[in-house]
Amino acid sequence: MQQTDFDRLRLQLSVEAKNGIDFITSATIVWLILAYIWTLPYSAYNKSIFTFVAGSITIPLAFALSKVYKTNWKVAGNPLEPLGLWLNFAQLFYFPFLVFILLAYPEYFIMTYAIITGAHFFPYAWYYKSAPYAIMAGIISVGAMVLGLFLSPEEMYVLPLAMAGALAVLGVLLHVAWQKNKRELSQMA
Repeated sequence: MQQTDFDRLRLQLSVEAKNGIDFITSATIVWLILAYIWTLPYSAYNKSIFTFVAGSITIPLAFALSKVYKTNWKVAGNPLEPLGLWLNFAQLFYFPFLVFILLAYPEYFIMTYAIITGAHFFPYAWYYKSAPYAIMAGIISVGAMVLGLFLSPEEMYVLPLAMAGALAVLGVLLHVAWQKNKRELSQMA
């Protein structure tokens, strides 16, 4: 397979899935909900459990948003398409660490959750041929660590609020990258 054929497959994924903007929008909404949860007068452990529960709406919400954005979750005939699901499932292998944090250091749960979420974006830069994923993976992961280390337990709601802001910025950058990739793909045809 020629490199141009390979790049065409990646561009096709980017264009048809619109760089995963449905997932990014869904995650932005969920992280706003998490910011609210972390303002509630419960223990860090209970807020962490609520965080897990709230996080479970990400995929159904992304599916609903895919109808609004007219994105494709399956790109028929593209052999790279199953890789997207594998990349998403890869973050599940970090969950034992997240459970450890929940049980041992629940006040750092939201920081750890944000770091894992941010870090899992990195391979999507290659998958969608969209650099904003790589850039924001670093910014989110390091930014979450810095906030988590300097915020008091009462201020920890700022971290998911910052995460929602970073995701909103990522969404805008991904839209710009999608337009660029769409032009590049049309020029290849």
